[in-house]
Amino acid sequence: MSEVLNDAYLGIDIGSISTKGVLISPKGEILARSYLWTEGDPVSAVKHVLAELSSQARHDIAIRGAGTTGSARRLIGAMIGASVVKNEITAHAVGTTFIHPDVRTILEIGGQDSKIICLDGGIATDYAMNTLCAAGTGSFLSSQAARLGVEVEEFGEIALTSKKPANIAARCTVFAESDLVHKIQVGYAREDIIAGLCHAVASNYINNVGKGKKIVAPVVFQGGVSKNRGVVSAFEKLLGMDVLVDPDGHLMGAFGAALLAADKGAVKAEEGPFATGVLDMDAVQSFEFITREIECGKCANHCEIICVYRNGELIDSWGNKCERGELRPAASRR
Repeated sequence: MSEVLNDAYLGIDIGSISTKGVLISPKGEILARSYLWTEGDPVSAVKHVLAELSSQARHDIAIRGAGTTGSARRLIGAMIGASVVKNEITAHAVGTTFIHPDVRTILEIGGQDSKIICLDGGIATDYAMNTLCAAGTGSFLSSQAARLGVEVEEFGEIALTSKKPANIAARCTVFAESDLVHKIQVGYAREDIIAGLCHAVASNYINNVGKGKKIVAPVVFQGGVSKNRGVVSAFEKLLGMDVLVDPDGHLMGAFGAALLAADKGAVKAEEGPFATGVLDMDAVQSFEFITREIECGKCANHCEIICVYRNGELIDSWGNKCERGELRPAASRR
């Protein structure tokens, strides 16, 4: 008698700093989760995430569909045969409203960028992203932690012991770092400097990413920085309201992508990772993926076209501004 398999759906959020992955049931229950550093190699990072998810999941799981989001979503979507490839705004909004149907504002701070999403009735009505100033991101806190000789994971607890946080300039990374060095030189207590840095991150976010946005409760804080209790406390003081942080808030983009994949249903593919109707993890691990950039000279645009190859065969391309630069995958030419 053959074993009955339980359907599951995969969500991957691939960023420049970290890669997140979840497996969920059709009802949205998280079955397995993974979070690791991208380290400049999104393909290898995703392979490691898949291996970790596979080791956590029950043996009777059958992955019927996949969704991707994040900066490398198109590349990873082609790699794993995803049926859903969505931007971070959509993925975070879908994931958060599933857990908090009444959420009105989502604050998200990652390693390299940050975003704010305003919602009404479960629908995203406004948003903003910041990819220019690092002073409001996780990488800024990490670099300052190294300067202070403290693990960034300890920042939150240390910040909460401060009775008088230092006033750190929060306008940009250069000003903040210069002010930090000055505070160290004049003898400020370490906990006061760390609390000041947490406040600076929250203040920079509100004054830049949240500028012109109406921040309405309930407010949910997400991203890796949401694990820093010092920054959470700073947000609550600056906003004058409670800020919710979920245990899986750092995985919300991946969770939203998985929910979108589950909503779309099982993937139907003639070839690739889903050729059998179930994601073949071993096949993805064995495939060789190469990305090349070519310049199209068929018109004055000279588009830079990104091509993704699986075992030497073109499986996806993008970047062309007109049909003359379109490159069709081998499967579509058969």
